[in-house]
Amino acid sequence: MRTRALFALCAIALLASCKRTDDGKLVIERPGEIDVKMKNDTVHVPTVGTVKDTVRTPTIGVKEETLIVKKPVIGSQKTEIKKPVIKP
Repeated sequence: MRTRALFALCAIALLASCKRTDDGKLVIERPGEIDVKMKNDTVHVPTVGTVKDTVRTPTIGVKEETLIVKKPVIGSQKTEIKKPVIKP
């Protein structure tokens, strides 16, 4: 049913765009040449760089007590790292 309706619609559109001249020739209206115009757009690409940052990383060492036993001690120290940054 749908295919018949689609076919009928296409036939009506084809007949609507056609005309006959006085001598019986068939003239079909269709789009002619198309002018293409170019337009320049500027795109700003972001730059990717690095920024130095300081984070605390754990350090492990030993510390002597009053006895002759060395116990482990966990501390932290500042470490400088580079992280990526996107700049517009």
